[in-house]
Amino acid sequence: MKHYFIAISFWLSILSMPVYAAHPLITDDTGTQGKGKFQMEVNAEYASDSGNTETALGVSLSAGLLENLDAVIGLPYIFLKEKDDAGEWGREDGISDLSVSLKWRFYERDGLSFAVKPGMTLPTGDEEELGEGKATYSLFLITTKELEPFTLHLNLGYIANRKEVRDIWHFCMAGEYAATKRLKIVGNIGGETNPDSASSVHPLFVLGGLIYKLTDSFDIDFGVKAGLNKAEADYTLLAGIAFRF
Repeated sequence: MKHYFIAISFWLSILSMPVYAAHPLITDDTGTQGKGKFQMEVNAEYASDSGNTETALGVSLSAGLLENLDAVIGLPYIFLKEKDDAGEWGREDGISDLSVSLKWRFYERDGLSFAVKPGMTLPTGDEEELGEGKATYSLFLITTKELEPFTLHLNLGYIANRKEVRDIWHFCMAGEYAATKRLKIVGNIGGETNPDSASSVHPLFVLGGLIYKLTDSFDIDFGVKAGLNKAEADYTLLAGIAFRF
């Protein structure tokens, strides 16, 4: 069970960073809130893998420090459930590690933009099961290209080595299609180094979802993520809301 919880707590700490462009996407975009503006997100994710489950409830706040610079803070509460080799169920729940990051869009021209996103997590979760027990660090390069009615995103990232896990290299691509003024159809594919140093199989995923803009300041979303190999959860259901003010 130990390696399972190491991997799960790692993935959930990454999800809480947050890395997302617009939930349910995993891939981030180069967009920022604008100076003096804010966005609050509340997201829920349920993953199932061979009967073992993980549920994450996350809250994040993005604050526009400048027109092209955001500060982001996020904290998840997670529930883990797994059956051990003896057939006994193990359950854990609690807060995971607090994340803080900055996103700086340093280039924007003709629909093409680039941003960097340094971040870190602080050891607020239980070290044995739900947290890493020490601060961790990451750096992401983000690219967005607008091709109306499509928008494409690419992320490349690195997460520093922590405790019993490897250094992590991350990549993912996402696309958005504006079906109407309020409805977007989104897709995502990507993967990264398996955090469990005992495994040579690295998680790969594909994701599809919808984002609906109820008002100019309020969105709801839903998505389904499927694992492309045994290192990724069989499936994950994602839902969330975002409020801008």
